[in-house]
Amino acid sequence: MNIKPIKTQEDYNATLSQIEKLMDAKPNTPQMDELEVLTTLVEAYEKQHYKIDAPDPIEAIKFRMEQEGLKQKDLVPIVGSKSIVSEILNKKRKLTIEMIRNLHKELHIPVESLFLDYKTNCA
Repeated sequence: MNIKPIKTQEDYNATLSQIEKLMDAKPNTPQMDELEVLTTLVEAYEKQHYKIDAPDPIEAIKFRMEQEGLKQKDLVPIVGSKSIVSEILNKKRKLTIEMIRNLHKELHIPVESLFLDYKTNCA
């Protein structure tokens, strides 16, 4: 096992190739240990070099709606009237703290995602 830090794209690609070779490793073997160490290194490299920005709050809500098979009308008890739901989802109105609390409680959307700033489509 010759493991070294991933410092370059070339190191990253070589490590991914080695991981692919080890994917069938049996538990409690040196190969499985190597696989676990290499995946940890890749995760650290990706976290530093391939950052994925969190979605804005409205995209987070839409994503959860899609996951749960929800329609706009299903948000009325959580957010307010049909028109308010429409304004929120079309970014014509900002979320209030109460809406954020309700969305977190009812749809289990992380509060951190709901508190991110986003632009509205208002003139």
